[in-house]
Amino acid sequence: MKWGPEHAEKHDLSSLKLIGSVGEPINPEAWVWYHEHIGGGRCPVVDTWWQTETGMIMITPLPGVTTTKPGSATKPFPGVEAAIYSEAGEEVGPGGGGYLVLKRPWPAMLRGIYGDDARYRETYWSKYGDVYFAGDGARIDQDGDFWLLGRVDDVMNVSGHRISTIEVESALVDHQEVAEAAVAARNDATTGQAIVAFVTLKGGADGSIEKLEELRNHVAAKIGPIAKPANIVFTQELPKTRSGKIMRRLLRDVAENRPLGDTTTLADPAVVEEIRRRGQAEAGKDE
Repeated sequence: MKWGPEHAEKHDLSSLKLIGSVGEPINPEAWVWYHEHIGGGRCPVVDTWWQTETGMIMITPLPGVTTTKPGSATKPFPGVEAAIYSEAGEEVGPGGGGYLVLKRPWPAMLRGIYGDDARYRETYWSKYGDVYFAGDGARIDQDGDFWLLGRVDDVMNVSGHRISTIEVESALVDHQEVAEAAVAARNDATTGQAIVAFVTLKGGADGSIEKLEELRNHVAAKIGPIAKPANIVFTQELPKTRSGKIMRRLLRDVAENRPLGDTTTLADPAVVEEIRRRGQAEAGKDE
């Protein structure tokens, strides 16, 4: 998306029969672009949810069978019983959101952590006791389709409102000039937490004060004024692992102006230092 569809058009993709998405929730705008420009509008997008710990795909559309929705992982794989629980451990029905859990065993499940069974039980089984707690937030729509909202740690609390990073990221990428976006929270004396967005524009374009306000207002129109980013840092790249996952914990470090955590898994460690520099420059403009 960042560089446009021209690169895909240089290749013969006619032999593709289906295309997949793993790792992070894919926002609807990216899903549609992927389907049209990579899949030629004909290939099913298999947008899956699973974890290393689950050992297999758990929620996924079945190609040619499932009616897909841009941004949704749709239904649990046959034999997998997934659900959404509230904080109190009550199952949330269609239209609700909360914590993603798995209610019964499956063949590939993690059975323990070598040498640290107590940590295994604490991490995955202590919250609700008899169900597997995935550590992800999710919602289920009226059709029973699952929408992943990212890690529980990536849910922000702004003036008492719980807002997921993926919601704000999807709203930003919905803007026609945005290629990628990642969101983190920083502590704020007034609102508890404030939203900081890191945005890459299409074609490598540079940001501006005008574009910042335009994007803030776009998020407000899509979600509501409470979700407006307090600040937007324009960057040419986002910090990603070698497998393409955005390292949001490093963005939280940048947002809080803390020393960076472990960067050894970054594909390009220089990216996060450049983002830090840009973030400090933007903060200086606001003073």
